[in-house]
Amino acid sequence: MPIHEKSLIRPENLREQENLVIEGMDVSGHWSTFIESRAVTDYNEALQEEIAALPGGENIHRCWQCGSCTNACTVNAVNPEFNPRYWIYLIRLGMEDELLRDKDIIWQCVSCNKCTYACPRDVVPEGVMKATAHWLELKGHTPKSPSMLFDEVFAGQVIKTGRIEDGLVLRDFFKRTGQPLNQPWLVAMVLGLVKRFPLAYLIKLGIATIRPDRTRGWGRARDAINEYAEEVEAQNRKALGLGAKGAK
Repeated sequence: MPIHEKSLIRPENLREQENLVIEGMDVSGHWSTFIESRAVTDYNEALQEEIAALPGGENIHRCWQCGSCTNACTVNAVNPEFNPRYWIYLIRLGMEDELLRDKDIIWQCVSCNKCTYACPRDVVPEGVMKATAHWLELKGHTPKSPSMLFDEVFAGQVIKTGRIEDGLVLRDFFKRTGQPLNQPWLVAMVLGLVKRFPLAYLIKLGIATIRPDRTRGWGRARDAINEYAEEVEAQNRKALGLGAKGAK
């Protein structure tokens, strides 16, 4: 990894002398900035293998640190601290503690896939970000993120009924995240629908939110999907050296 990572130099490791004169020359302030030395001894040598074992992280070993992912990143344009290339760099070096410093923003990936289209090595950075967020949750470093909760609500409804009702997904997501339903933007959207759609259609939408329809003959498909999901979850936990879900 030949790229010099300025972001590895944390602000708390920088030291400046307010009053410093060397051989008659005043080098006070930023001219006397020193980087406090430190030694990293707590490498997780299996970190790359753990991320690679999770869905989306399979191609992390292909990364050659060109930076195309971060350059194309939608979130990085808003928040420069969101840096997929940097996190892949840390994962490949096994620098787990450094990675955990950014655990509260890694999950903010919006899955726009601009990074994946830009990547010349087919690393699929979007998948790596999702695998890393899943790794953080499985390891107990973070609670489930809002995006993960939305995925669970969305997938849960599909598995249960074989179809999607947008209003029900939104209601259950708000419930899981503790958000009120009477949010201004949602009220404005509902009022807009009331003005534009026929009454019969609105009644149908309301009933679907309370009692969603089910795809006929969905039971066998639902059981198969649940069985597969449980197998994948067990494999993921085993890859990270974790016990069965719910086991003490």
